[in-house]
Amino acid sequence: MRPRVPTARELAGYFLTAQHPLTRLWVDDGVRMELLTAQRVDDVALATDLEFAAQRARRFAPAQPPETLLNRWVSAGEDLFAMASMRYEGGDPTRPFVDATVTSRPGRADDLPALARACAQPFAPLRPRYLRLWSAEPADYFPGTARDRRSVAAPVRDLRVGTGRVVPDELALTPASSLAYYDEARVAYDDVDSEHHAHAHQAVLSDRDDLEEYFAAGTLFDVTVGGEWAGYVAVSTEGETLGMPAYVVKELVLATRFRGRGYGAHLATLLARAVPDETRVLIGRIHADNRGARQAAERAGRVDVGGWLQVPYLFHDHEGKAAYTPQEPS
Repeated sequence: MRPRVPTARELAGYFLTAQHPLTRLWVDDGVRMELLTAQRVDDVALATDLEFAAQRARRFAPAQPPETLLNRWVSAGEDLFAMASMRYEGGDPTRPFVDATVTSRPGRADDLPALARACAQPFAPLRPRYLRLWSAEPADYFPGTARDRRSVAAPVRDLRVGTGRVVPDELALTPASSLAYYDEARVAYDDVDSEHHAHAHQAVLSDRDDLEEYFAAGTLFDVTVGGEWAGYVAVSTEGETLGMPAYVVKELVLATRFRGRGYGAHLATLLARAVPDETRVLIGRIHADNRGARQAAERAGRVDVGGWLQVPYLFHDHEGKAAYTPQEPS
């Protein structure tokens, strides 16, 4: 008999318990519970809505019955449960993984084998490449896991003050006047990808349509250096905010000729001064291996408040079962 699927509010409570203690000083728990409950509604729907599951099956796994794509509340021990959900990197059917962002208590290193087995079993026909877990612990806290994206955040009012580092006079952030420089932004991403091959899997340029939305909302900004266009920064109040009223960084790119000058560390300060609501938190996701972006964010005063980690799967073809063997990270 399957365990009862929790309500969205119960899932919100579990997730709040797993959050970095610093963030619980920034925002009242009651406020976060309301926001997290709204954010977890889809988790429950994906566990019960066969029509939604059928839509996902047609897109990602047409050979499988719809129920294969349903979320599962799985048991990984007497006091440990997880909301296991089948996901696909960038919507690519060839890159499947299992997500277990919400667990009934924060996971420990000795939980990983049981969690990996429990979350793989319902989705074995789809052969996920790894299990993705959330933790407020540092990126390399769990041996044998691979790095993923981290949430880097700070209250807007704190960032406005800055860290005592003087913003260069020539650097400015102003509401974007158009998307005329979108192709230059694409070139900037391509240049970084050519220099650092892993970057293509760590960050991608926002779709033009998305930037158009941010432009219409007034949350797309031009970065200028001495009056010359140097990049884009975009935020939204929508997205994974960890239950905090927040501005979510959706885009931050500097044109190639302006990289390497230390400007990146000042953009969070300028952005905090440009957005209207100082009571919100500025939050964004940066891959743990994107060292330059992480260092720039941290120099500006943003803090790593947790993120995902990947537990790799190896499938035994003759049994169709997934195995996980911890290894020391390379």
